Amino acid sequence: MKHQVFLTAACVTLLLAVCPMAVSSDPPRSMGSPTTQTNLTIELGKGITMEFVLIRPGTFMMGSNESTGEKRAHKATITKPFYLGKYEVTQEQWQAVMGDNHKSYFKGEKNPVERVSWEYCQSFVKTLGEKVPGYAFRLPTEAEWEYACRAGSTNEYCYGDNEEELGQYAWYGKNSGGKTHPVGEKKPNAWGLYDMHGNVTEWCQDQYLSNNWHRGGSFECMAMFCRSAKHGTARPATCSDANGLRMVVAAN
Repeated sequence: MKHQVFLTAACVTLLLAVCPMAVSSDPPRSMGSPTTQTNLTIELGKGITMEFVLIRPGTFMMGSNESTGEKRAHKATITKPFYLGKYEVTQEQWQAVMGDNHKSYFKGEKNPVERVSWEYCQSFVKTLGEKVPGYAFRLPTEAEWEYACRAGSTNEYCYGDNEEELGQYAWYGKNSGGKTHPVGEKKPNAWGLYDMHGNVTEWCQDQYLSNNWHRGGSFECMAMFCRSAKHGTARPATCSDANGLRMVVAAN
């Protein structure tokens, strides 16, 4: 099928545009669970925003002993708070930052941007940082991603272990119709993050040998590949209509 083609060369040359941006955040709240966190909103211009949720430090069990090819379950600690994108980066957000109408296979302003390589994502990170000075943007680490996905859960998915309930939280192989969908249409996890189990997989900052990790399920995945602990690798120049990204902002 056409949408399953992987491009192994670097993606299209970036056209960088200057867009006025501003940053705003809610007043600080008392420390508590991540369900009562401060939110951060970045204005990208022309009414387009990027929303972030504050993820507080904590310790969790990362990985799984239930499947081969994954990290064995082990204790991991997130030592610093960080902001994680409430949604996957959309096509309209990408265009507002990069100035180009990126060649995602499935078109839609609110659909997640895809066919972006890890290398291309680094250009997005750099350009966003130049347009919003004073904020440190990056991709999440694997540990940060899984910690945020689980949202306090120790189950296979953020909500529990029942595969039959996955369709309430994710667009995946069984319900997607073979395409991506606008972000935020499914239920969020307990910490207010959407599409962590589906729609598109998300690049992480971590590298493994000459590859980079990606997390989360996609619109073409079976349920078992959408679990919180599931991860995969790909070459940094790989572009796929199943790969997108979600941003991190360092919490000062």
